[in-house]
Amino acid sequence: MAAPRTVLLTGAAGGLGTLMRGLLPAYGYELRLLDMVAIEGEPDAIKADLADAEALREAVRGVDAIIHLAGISLESSFDKLLRANIQGTYNLYEAARAEGVRRVVSASSNHVVGFTPRPIGAGGPTDPTIDAASLIPIGTPRRPDTFYGLSKCFGEDLASLYWDLHGIETVSIRIGSCFPEPATVRMLSVWLSPADGARILHAALTAEDVEHSVVYGSSANTRLWWDLSGARALGYEPQDDSEPYAARLIAEQGELDPADPAHANLGGAFCTDPPVWPH
Repeated sequence: MAAPRTVLLTGAAGGLGTLMRGLLPAYGYELRLLDMVAIEGEPDAIKADLADAEALREAVRGVDAIIHLAGISLESSFDKLLRANIQGTYNLYEAARAEGVRRVVSASSNHVVGFTPRPIGAGGPTDPTIDAASLIPIGTPRRPDTFYGLSKCFGEDLASLYWDLHGIETVSIRIGSCFPEPATVRMLSVWLSPADGARILHAALTAEDVEHSVVYGSSANTRLWWDLSGARALGYEPQDDSEPYAARLIAEQGELDPADPAHANLGGAFCTDPPVWPH
C-alpha cells in the first residue's frame, strides 16, 4: 500500500502522541492533530473530545488514514473509560465509516492479556532470554488486568466488526511501554523505543491487506516476552534493544521476583495496584 499522505493523529498532546508527531513527518506524512486539550506550538491542531461525534467527523474528513492514540491510558472508573475508550472509539470508527477512511492504526495494549503469566527464561528467573517457543503468541486468550485493559479488548473487537461490516482495515497494536528510556526492570521486556514506535506505525499504515490484524508492539529487546512475528509480517523491523539499560535498572530495583504477584504476570503492577488516570 502506498504511504497515505494525510493522517489524523488523535491523542496528539499525550506522551506517545507527542513523540510520534515529532517522528512521523520524516516518513512523509502530513499530520492532522487532534486532542481534547490545546497543543502548544500547534495552532492548527483540532481541539475536540472523542464524545463529540460531529467534531470527529469533521476531523476525519479528507484524511487518508487515522492513527488512534486518544483516550485514557491508565486505570480509571468504568464510567470514565466507557465514555473515552469505548464510546469515543465507536464515535471515531463511525466518523471513519461516514467519511470513507479505509485504514486505522489503533493503540491497543499489552494489558488486554495482563493476567497472562509472563514467560521465565530457560535458565531460571534471572535468565534474560526467553526461548522462542515460550514467547507469548498473539493468539493467547485475552485476560485483561483492569477496566482499562477491558476497554482495549473492546477496541480490538470493534475494529474486527468494522472490517467485516464496512471494510475498514485496522492494525491494533498491543503497545508495551513507549518512552525515551525504560524506567523499570519490567520495561526491559516490553519497551518500545520512540524510533521503533514510528517504525511500527509506518509499517501498519503501509502494509497490504491487513484486514483486522492484532500485533504486539515493542523493540527487539533481549528480554522480550511476546512474539513479534505478526508485526514483522507488516514490514516492521525493530532496531533498538533495552539491554543497555538493564545493568543500571537491575542494580537499582533488583530482578523481577516470580513469587511477587506484581512481577508474575505480563501486566505487572496493573494486576495488583494499577496506576490511576489522574483526570
